[in-house]
Amino acid sequence: MDLSEIPGFCELQTKTKGDSRIIIAVLDGSVDLERTCFLGANLRQIKPYWSEEVPIDPRYLDIFREINQLDDFDDGTKEEKLKEAIPDKQVRFRLFCNFHATHISSTIFGQPNSPVEGIAQNCRGINIPIETDGDNLINPLYLTHAFNKAIELGANIIHCAACHPTNSGMAHELLEKAVRQAQDNNILVVAPGGNNKGECWCIPAVLENVLSVGAYKDNGKPAKFSNFGGRYQTQGILAPGENILGAQPGIDEPVRKRGTSCAAPIVTGVAALLMSWQLKQGCAPDAEAVRAALINSAIPCDPEEIEEPERCLRGKLNIPGAFQLLTGKPLSAFVLSSTSDSESEHRFIGKEAAEHSMNSLFQQTLTVSQEVHIPADSQVAASAAIATIAPSLPATATMPNSPATAISGSDGITASLPSNLVYALGTLGYDFGSEARRDTFKQLMPAVSIDGVTVPANPYDARQMADYLEQNPSEAKALIWTLNLELTPVYAIEPKGAFGAEVYETLIQLLAGQVVAEDSEDYIERVSIPGRFGGRTVELFSGQVVPVIEPQVTRGMYGWRVNSLVSAALETFRDGADNASEEAIRRSLASFLHRIYFDLRNLGQTAHDRALNFAATNAFQAASTFAEAVARGMELDSIEVEKSPFCRLNSDCWDVKLKFFDAENSDRAKKVFRFTIDVRDAMPVTLGEVRSWSVPK
Repeated sequence: MDLSEIPGFCELQTKTKGDSRIIIAVLDGSVDLERTCFLGANLRQIKPYWSEEVPIDPRYLDIFREINQLDDFDDGTKEEKLKEAIPDKQVRFRLFCNFHATHISSTIFGQPNSPVEGIAQNCRGINIPIETDGDNLINPLYLTHAFNKAIELGANIIHCAACHPTNSGMAHELLEKAVRQAQDNNILVVAPGGNNKGECWCIPAVLENVLSVGAYKDNGKPAKFSNFGGRYQTQGILAPGENILGAQPGIDEPVRKRGTSCAAPIVTGVAALLMSWQLKQGCAPDAEAVRAALINSAIPCDPEEIEEPERCLRGKLNIPGAFQLLTGKPLSAFVLSSTSDSESEHRFIGKEAAEHSMNSLFQQTLTVSQEVHIPADSQVAASAAIATIAPSLPATATMPNSPATAISGSDGITASLPSNLVYALGTLGYDFGSEARRDTFKQLMPAVSIDGVTVPANPYDARQMADYLEQNPSEAKALIWTLNLELTPVYAIEPKGAFGAEVYETLIQLLAGQVVAEDSEDYIERVSIPGRFGGRTVELFSGQVVPVIEPQVTRGMYGWRVNSLVSAALETFRDGADNASEEAIRRSLASFLHRIYFDLRNLGQTAHDRALNFAATNAFQAASTFAEAVARGMELDSIEVEKSPFCRLNSDCWDVKLKFFDAENSDRAKKVFRFTIDVRDAMPVTLGEVRSWSVPK
C-alpha cells in the first residue's frame, strides 16, 4: 500500500510535513544515510559504546538483497539460503538489522521527489543502533542505555524496532523503568507488536502505555502474522503493513516489504505530524494526548466481516479521527483555487471520520464499525499551496564540560539535557577482565584456613579480597571495579586525577563494609558513586561491555549503613515522638530505605535520575523533617521528580516530592515534603529548606 492511499494522510501533510523541533529517535540497526531518499533529511546517527564494528564484505550486501527479494520462497527457505551464502552469523544479523533500519527510517524521513517519500519529512531524526549480535539485540542493559540516550538527546518520540517475544508480558526491571521514565518525560514510545502469528506479545510493545502497532493487509483485513491479545487489545492499533515501499542499503532501488515493523513507522510518522501541528498552534507537544487520540479514534473491525475481530486490537489507524480528537476540528485539506492564484480555499473532508470522532468524545467508547473512506479527489498534495512548517528554533545547545550535544527546542520540549555526569546507586563489585589477571591475584593472595585446613586463596571471595586489599592497597588499581544493580554490572569505575589514590582507598573501605554481617552497624547495603563518563568502555571477564565512569574525588562517595542510619534517625525522632512505638518507627524507616533502593533503581545518567538518587541518599540528612510523618507510622507512598520552574543562574534544578501515607488509616490525609536539588555539578546539592503540607487522600 502506498502512503497516499491511507485515508487522511494527504490532508494531514497539507497542514504540516513535520517540524524540526520534533525529534524522533529510531532504535534499530544502522541506517544507510547515503541513500538518495535521505539527502536533505535532518537525520543523523550516533555511535553507542556497545556497538562494535563488524566488517562486511560489499558483495554480501548484494547477496543478502537478492535472496531477501526472492518472492518464490518462504522466510524459512530464505534463511537457509542466507546461511549457505553468508556463513558468519554476526554478519547475517548485522545485515538484517541494517536493511530493517534503512527501510523503516525511509518511511518516516524519506524526502520529497526521492525514491521513497516519507511521512514526517521535516522532523529531526536520531538513529541509535541497538544491535551487537544475534544474542544481544534485546539485551536489556544495552536497550536501557539506548532509551536513556534518546531521553538525553531530547526525543519526543522513541521508535523502538526491537521485538523480543514474551509469554509473560514482563520485561527486565531496568528496561521497564527506562520506558516508564521516557513516558514520564513526555515521550511517546512506539513499537511493533511482532509477527509471531498468534496470541503472543513482544517487548517493549507489551509494556504499559507503549503504543503497540499491528498490521493490516491491502484489503483492509488484519494480517494473519500480526500478534494480538493481552495489552495489545487496549493499547494497540493496526496500520498498513503489506507492500510498504522502503529503502535498502547499498542501492537506491526501493523494495516493498510487509510486517508489523513496516506498519509501526507509519504510526510514528503520523504521531510526529500531530505533534508538529501542536507546535504550529503554539502548544507544547503532548505525547499522551497524541497517543490517546490515535487509540481512541481507531476504527474497530466489523465482526460480521472479520473472522477473528480480536486481531484488530483497538482498531485501524484513523488519521481524520485522531486529528479531530486532538484538535476538536475536522481534518481539512488546503486546496488551490482554480480561479485565483493568490487565494486558497478550505475543503472539509472526512465527514464520516468526524462523526466517528465526536461519538468517541461523547460516549468514551468506540461504536463506529465502518472504515472511513475519503474521496480520492480530495486527497490533494498541496505542498506548494501553503507553507506549513513553523520556523525552527536553534538546533543545538552546548553544555559546559559535556561531550554531547543537546538537541533542544523551545521551553518544555526537551525533557532532559545531556550530560557526562553520573550519580548512581548500587553495590560495589570487581572483575578481573581475563584469566591471567585472575590467576595473578590467586598467586599473590595468602592461603586461608577453613576449619583448620589450609586452602589456596579464592580471588572471587569478596571477604578474602577485602582483607588482601586492606594490606596491599596498591593492588586495587589492578582490578576492574564495577557498580552493580543487583548482580548486573552497569559501570566500570576507574578513579582519575590527583586524588585517585584516595578514591581507591574509599572503594576498598566500601567493599569491606559490604562483606560484614548484615546485622552489624558497619554493614553497607548500598553505595553512591558520583563521576563523569570517561568516553571509554571495558570488557569484563564475562564478555559484557560496560561504560567507564571516572570519580575524581571522594566527595559524594557514600556507603549507606542502613542499621546505623536507622539508629541515628531514631535518636532524632525520640524527642518529638515519646508515645510512638520504636519498633514501628524502625519498621517505617527500613521500609523507606528499601523502597528507595529496590523500587526506584536507575542508571543515574539523566538529570532526573541524578536528582532522584541524590534525594534518596540525602533523605536522612534531613531526617528531622520527616520525624512527624515517620513517628506517626506513616510510610513512603511515592517520590516524584520534576523540573523546577525556578532556578538560580547556571544551575539545573529539580523539585523532589516525597509523599507519605498512613498504612493503617486510609482516610487520613497524605503528607508531602518537597525540596529542590541542583544537579549541575558532579556532586548534587540541596537548595533551600524542606517544605511540607498535607494533601487529600
